[in-house]
Amino acid sequence: MRLEIEQRLQKKGVKPTAMRILVLDHLIGRQSAQSLTELEKALAPVDRVTVYRTLKTFEDNHLVHAIDDGTGAPKYALCEDSSDDLHHHDLHVHFNCGKCHETFCLPKTLIPSVPLPEGFVMGEMSLLVKGLCNKCSN
Repeated sequence: MRLEIEQRLQKKGVKPTAMRILVLDHLIGRQSAQSLTELEKALAPVDRVTVYRTLKTFEDNHLVHAIDDGTGAPKYALCEDSSDDLHHHDLHVHFNCGKCHETFCLPKTLIPSVPLPEGFVMGEMSLLVKGLCNKCSN
């Protein structure tokens, strides 16, 4: 698995350091997005600033995308392998569960096209749905 993680980092032009491998390995094993605090607790003892810089490097190189789920702290989820500078494939719906407070990517649920008035130029778009996830609704 370590070799696959190193190759995934190198494919995106990211040098595979011990911390980057550790963070990416953790994110690969998660179904829900993770906040900096959640990552820091899960990977303890680690330096918070180093984890933050790792996430920013991953975001800049399209390994992860940040999600604003209304909790006040961004959460990070893996990007599809095909995301790059020209083709970012993370325009999907995100879901935040009001009971377990986990945030999920719903990659098969695409954000609908939104027509903008003349003169408006879209920079980015996100759609967050709040409710109960499939575990909490049972």
